[in-house]
Amino acid sequence: MMLVTKLLKSATGEDNANVETFIVADRKVRTGLIASAVVSVRICINKMKPDPTNQVYRQSWLWSTMLLSTTLVAYQYGISGPFWYGAGCAPMIVCFAYLGIVCKKRVPNAHTVLEIIKYRYGTTAHVSFIFLAILNNLFNTINMILGAAATITSLFLTDYIHTLIILVLCCYLTTKALTNSEVSSIGGLYDLVQTAQPRHMVEGNLGGSLLTMSSQQGIFFGIILMVSNFGAVIVSLDREIHGPGFIWPTDSSQMDAGYFTKAFAASPEAVVPGYVIGGICYFSIPWALGTVMGMTVLGLETSRAFPTFPRQMTSGEITGGLALPYGAMAIAGKGGAVATLLMTFMSVTSTLSAQVIAVSSVVSFDVYKTYWNPKSSHADLIRWNRIGVVIFGLIAAGLTAVFNHIGLDMGWTLYMIGIIVCPGMFPLILTILWKKQSRAAAIASAYLGMATGIGIWLGTAYKLYDVIDISTTGATLPCMYGTLGSALSPLLYSFMITMVAPQKFDWESMKGSQLVTGDDIVSYTGQEERPPQKIQKRVVRTALFWAMATFFGIWVLWPLPMYAAKFVMGRKLFIAWVTVSLIWLWITLIVIGVYPLWSGRDQIALIIHKFAASKK
Repeated sequence: MMLVTKLLKSATGEDNANVETFIVADRKVRTGLIASAVVSVRICINKMKPDPTNQVYRQSWLWSTMLLSTTLVAYQYGISGPFWYGAGCAPMIVCFAYLGIVCKKRVPNAHTVLEIIKYRYGTTAHVSFIFLAILNNLFNTINMILGAAATITSLFLTDYIHTLIILVLCCYLTTKALTNSEVSSIGGLYDLVQTAQPRHMVEGNLGGSLLTMSSQQGIFFGIILMVSNFGAVIVSLDREIHGPGFIWPTDSSQMDAGYFTKAFAASPEAVVPGYVIGGICYFSIPWALGTVMGMTVLGLETSRAFPTFPRQMTSGEITGGLALPYGAMAIAGKGGAVATLLMTFMSVTSTLSAQVIAVSSVVSFDVYKTYWNPKSSHADLIRWNRIGVVIFGLIAAGLTAVFNHIGLDMGWTLYMIGIIVCPGMFPLILTILWKKQSRAAAIASAYLGMATGIGIWLGTAYKLYDVIDISTTGATLPCMYGTLGSALSPLLYSFMITMVAPQKFDWESMKGSQLVTGDDIVSYTGQEERPPQKIQKRVVRTALFWAMATFFGIWVLWPLPMYAAKFVMGRKLFIAWVTVSLIWLWITLIVIGVYPLWSGRDQIALIIHKFAASKK
């Protein structure tokens, strides 16, 4: 990566000593890498733990990334688990295509949403949302460190490399599983699951079956995952790579909408395909990997090839996330374990780097430059980005140790994280979309929502289990109700408070503002050129269509009728289900692996040409 950075500097003039290059990659990232980055950052954001109210799992929790836990939810809930894993993230990613385009249109010169909040509501609101955003990232980082601490990297192209390696290994493991001599085919996998069914009756599933979408715990998990993820990405600060007009999918608080030059005139139209492609591609990974590997673990658990033979996995091994590595070892020996380790390492390093760099950018732009040194130079901002990395790393590591010492592990933080991160979701969205939201509403509704969510969370835990402790506050229903309260009540509070004294904000006033980022920071040349108004409106409509279509398609029209129909999959439907997921996964590999190279072919050719010329 150091070599690539050096080549880019010499061949294209991309200098990482420039703050725009260092933080936002000169806003030059194209659709292919945007889609790759979307998939990469979602790969390890989400984890899963079993319901602690189940006596089998009361004493232990899951410590793993999505790649591990999607297999676990298949093992525990059957085929519904991996589907809801993908459905809990994909629609939310695509929704940001719409939010990104609207923000791009209304606030073309913004560098971060926190800057927009300061411009519209003033210092108090700005500081308030800085706190909410950093709290969000802090909980996400603690959650990930608890699960899988690893080396952090922050170079621009690692998302592509990490994602490609993960996808190759996903395709390898699923193919290896279905060609294993004891499985032999998708139909053979169905037969193995049927044999294993009596040992794994799932409470809340239709007839206890592993092969049904009528799963109560599965749909509860889907609700928690979608709401908490949506809140996390709205108030999150991740901004590892930005394209022109591109809003990072876990980064609505760090929006990028810089100056256009003629070379980037069409860039706003790349926002929609980048999000749509990334969101739809991501869905295939937990669905295909979780379904195939989860069912394989169920089928081979009594096989001599399984690492725990002749016994089944213990509850500690299950909640420790060992279903995937054990299954990989059963089908591919030690090579399978190495593949799982490599996948986990790649996913964690990619996402943790985004979390740390995200907070460091707030330290430099929204704190240092805004309140300390408004005339700061490129070198000043880069220095404070690095200081921010160190400060946040020390705080996160220290708090992680404290959490671990008192028994608040990754599973607990994951399930309750929505209660903390969701309150700022609607106030922040309405800051961009609703001109009447008042300053008081933007500030108060978020904290009232957090208080409401915490009250519902603790109250439900006490009502259901007669005690408030780590186990009951980490249970499914208290966390689900608390998350919904934190997410939805601020919308009501904002509306009620705004109605007392609505604001009449003029969006046009923001179009000419420089906000925090001024001409001293931006290093672009050439004349700014924007798409015609007609094209902008068409892109906004397209983004809204895809956002609605993805949500209703993946979360409503597809799974809910299957849940209501109350049926168990037969052999033919199971084969079709797995086949479609695998085709989707392989298409994802092709798109994520080839498209970024194709879209950047001219720059690659330029680098090769200049490198060859320098050797002559």
